[in-house]
Amino acid sequence: MTDPPVPEPPISRARLEVTAAVRDLAHAIAAADSDDTTLGRATELVRAAAAVLDDAPRRRRAIPDFSTLTALRDAGVDVAEYAMGDRAVAGPANPTSVHMVPRRDGDEAVADVWFGPAFEGAPGRVHGGLVAAVFDDLTGFVLAIVREPGFTGRLTVNYHAPVPIETTVEFRARYREREGRKLYVDAEARFGDQLLATAEALFILVDQEHFATHANELFRRRAE
Repeated sequence: MTDPPVPEPPISRARLEVTAAVRDLAHAIAAADSDDTTLGRATELVRAAAAVLDDAPRRRRAIPDFSTLTALRDAGVDVAEYAMGDRAVAGPANPTSVHMVPRRDGDEAVADVWFGPAFEGAPGRVHGGLVAAVFDDLTGFVLAIVREPGFTGRLTVNYHAPVPIETTVEFRARYREREGRKLYVDAEARFGDQLLATAEALFILVDQEHFATHANELFRRRAE
């Protein structure tokens, strides 16, 4: 018996490459103490690059099927580009995202995360909101493990130590329990043996159709 064919990722190599280039630019701007002349030249180049995309049509997001994601992951496929790869926070095709490499380790969702200079809050420390955002994203990977879509209902984060910028930090998330449509997930962030932060997420499970429906359409239906 042959293995089923792996579908093509909804994200092209070219999109991933331009995303990486823009992300590198954002960190370079945040980190550089440059003179105004150099920054002016950079401004011209950036605006010219943005103008290239002025006439491009609006891209529609590819909504994943959670059973398919789990099957691909179980087959050893890196599913980062299949799971809304242009999403905020951690999408590999989103230039505002952090550098995050997720994987599955048994029943846990794990990610090695590198926060660049653009995410610095206090000196040398990652802004706490970005740490919380990564927890929100990674705990969502547990939904793929249980094969059901859902939305964050509550996220509680406790900060135990500074999360350093420009350093790889390991985040882990695991399923704790389920009560009806409520799914509870625990998570932590560590640098070596040092515990940096912990989180508890509550997800409200929904059906695939609801998950894939645009928010504006949901509001329109409620108005009717």
